[in-house]
Amino acid sequence: MPHLVRERLYFGDIKDAIAALTESSSTPAFTHVLSVVSSASISFITDCRPGLAIPTEEVRRVVSGEEGAPPTAAVPPGTLMRVVERAGDGLRVMRMAVPLRDTEEENLLDHIEPCLDFVDEGRKVGNVLVHCFAGVSRSASIIVAYLMRSEQKSLEEALESLKEISESACPNDGFLDQLKLFEEMGFKVDTSSPLYKRFRLKILGQSYKFGEKIGSYMFEDDPGLSPQSGSCQDSSKTEQHKTAYRCRKCRRIIAVEDNVISHVPGEGESCFDWNRRKSGRPYSNKEQDCSSLFVEPLKWMTPVEDGALEGKLSCIHCGARLGYFNWSGIQCNCGSWVTPAFQIVKSKVDISTI
Repeated sequence: MPHLVRERLYFGDIKDAIAALTESSSTPAFTHVLSVVSSASISFITDCRPGLAIPTEEVRRVVSGEEGAPPTAAVPPGTLMRVVERAGDGLRVMRMAVPLRDTEEENLLDHIEPCLDFVDEGRKVGNVLVHCFAGVSRSASIIVAYLMRSEQKSLEEALESLKEISESACPNDGFLDQLKLFEEMGFKVDTSSPLYKRFRLKILGQSYKFGEKIGSYMFEDDPGLSPQSGSCQDSSKTEQHKTAYRCRKCRRIIAVEDNVISHVPGEGESCFDWNRRKSGRPYSNKEQDCSSLFVEPLKWMTPVEDGALEGKLSCIHCGARLGYFNWSGIQCNCGSWVTPAFQIVKSKVDISTI
């Protein structure tokens, strides 16, 4: 029997999902099922019971990078994000399947909001079941995120609330880190937030570590090629002044303030932890004493795109040396260790406003 979390909201395991999709007379009767398992295919569920067949009819499929798909900066183009289908006898159940492994390295964050929206819509018309394979980590993570957003609970409060219903609920440590990040962004996934940019950079470093090819989708646009003042662009954007960093030798823009990844001076490797704060200090952008800027990987960084582990970063226009990059990390003079690191030496650039 699935656990009742809130009115019309339940969470459970693969057996609960089979019952919800095959037993039309079951109590409660479900109108919506959210499957958070390794494969989006219904065969993942039917293979758990020999001879089981569940009819389905696809409603829509969302693939990252396709027209109409929401931006997911940490997900490669072509990645299947979710499938929505009608399922069960008479196709009476609306099922959304999100392919997600139960590993600490898995990217939960970019799947959270579509899942929560699906639960919201489902509760308006009927009962919703959120399930994974064992009903312990993935489904619990989605339920915790839902309680956080809908009831403005902290991660700790939401998890405690769920454990009162099911003691077995236990998101893995990687998911807990990302849920804490979700809380710090105000119960939303803001891809422009410095917090999200740190998360994205960590995902990028993990991909490189696992030997995956880093596609150009993970590189931010070259700010030196962006439209500047005097060109045709939205007037509201032209009124927004930004700090720009220019090559001291040729004055070409090599980064803008949005590209900078801040770190906590002197905090060592903990500067990139998503949910741990020493002495309660929040993240800070006050790094005036640091001799370097750390930025996102940018499309002018050709040695990075070529797949090198480490090397020099030189101005693409005049060839002047600007800094270094290293996928294993670089230690700032303040003591913080940034991994992976794309470092611009402050003495090699001038600061201006655009």
